[in-house]
Amino acid sequence: MTTVVFVQPLLALIAGILILIAPKLLNYVIAAYLILFGLAGLFPHLFGA
Repeated sequence: MTTVVFVQPLLALIAGILILIAPKLLNYVIAAYLILFGLAGLFPHLFGA
């Protein structure tokens, strides 16, 4: 789970920069962010680990 904690701020920074450069990407960036971290949160629990 340490990897998720390290990657989350980095992806948030990249998402923020993309939104500043191209505001029309806002919906796609937020959707991708939520899907990625939803899967990252569920992944350890899917296999009973």
